[in-house]
Amino acid sequence: MDIGSAALVVVDMQNGFVNHHSRHAVPAVSDIIAQWSAAGRPVIFTRYFNYPGSSYERFFQWHRLQEPPETDIVPELSEAAARSHKVIDKTGYTLFTPEATELIRQAGWTALVFCGIATESCVLKSAADAFEYGYAPWIVTDASASDAGPDVHDAGLVVARRLIGTSQLVTAADVVGQLAAYAGDPVLE
Repeated sequence: MDIGSAALVVVDMQNGFVNHHSRHAVPAVSDIIAQWSAAGRPVIFTRYFNYPGSSYERFFQWHRLQEPPETDIVPELSEAAARSHKVIDKTGYTLFTPEATELIRQAGWTALVFCGIATESCVLKSAADAFEYGYAPWIVTDASASDAGPDVHDAGLVVARRLIGTSQLVTAADVVGQLAAYAGDPVLE
């Protein structure tokens, strides 16, 4: 993982996606943001918005995440989001909106490290799209979760291994080790 050309992408850590299945990801994501930011590397957040007439309404009859407080970044991460490089608003699964695509291109990032919710949908789709666009995608497995439960999270990781490669799935400890090496801190390595 080339930390020097990577951005951390915090996917959809919003009130409407945090529940008893996914709450454990909040402190894990908070920790990785703190480590990543301390190394001087960019963090971007995504924030999902549903809307009347969306495919989610039409095909799933799912009407949630259309307004605050469901659409708000969880309170534990709201300050980090405000300090982040950018918050990308989206109406679909993927990070790769026109705005995000241009931001990534202009910044020259070649690797994207994903964490957040939900492993099997927005995290997976964003990582798979990064792969297809030629970026090195990484999923931080223990800083991601599914609001549908641990079995669905695990299923997302199985599919991720097939779509982006087993070696692209890492733990927070792996990322912290890479950050320490990048910063040249032998105590942290």
